[in-house]
Amino acid sequence: MSPDLAARPARERLLAAAGELFYESGIAATGVDAVLARAGVAPATMYAHFAGKDGLVAAYLEQRHEAWRRTWDEVLAGLADPVDRLLSVFDAVALYRRREGNRRGCGFLAAATELPPGHPGQRWLDADSRLLAERLRALATDAGARDPDDVADSLLLLYDGVLNRFARAATTSGLPSDDPLVRARRLAAEWVAGAIA
Repeated sequence: MSPDLAARPARERLLAAAGELFYESGIAATGVDAVLARAGVAPATMYAHFAGKDGLVAAYLEQRHEAWRRTWDEVLAGLADPVDRLLSVFDAVALYRRREGNRRGCGFLAAATELPPGHPGQRWLDADSRLLAERLRALATDAGARDPDDVADSLLLLYDGVLNRFARAATTSGLPSDDPLVRARRLAAEWVAGAIA
């Protein structure tokens, strides 16, 4: 454990350790003992903060959702042009990846394949989906799209596609020479130009 991590409160250490391990190895493959060992805390301490592993998973996803939302908010705050604001989802992904060291694709897409219906973490997967759909729809409306729902859905296809490409690259020979995020933004800009009234 790094000296910086060791100095943090136990709850923060648990979330940091869980975030690293769940993202690196997957939620199902990561046992509570591994999280406890990395965080340097006793089981009783974890159970004082979280209702078992499910509660820890939910808190990890909540923290990830809030970090993503803040990053996108930050990108939006620096943009005035309505089309740039609509395409900002790709710029926000780029910034989030630089800050978080996102090497394996989207933590939410990975978690969605692992969590059963009714899991407490599902709330944050749903919140992430709502944020994307509702914000893209609103930004498409502001940009003058003839069909804001279609624009939002199409941008989500590109967004999901690029995140899946990052996940696939982590398990194969890596990314192609052209950055899929740059390519997705360029394709989105071309498509949006034809969809704006």
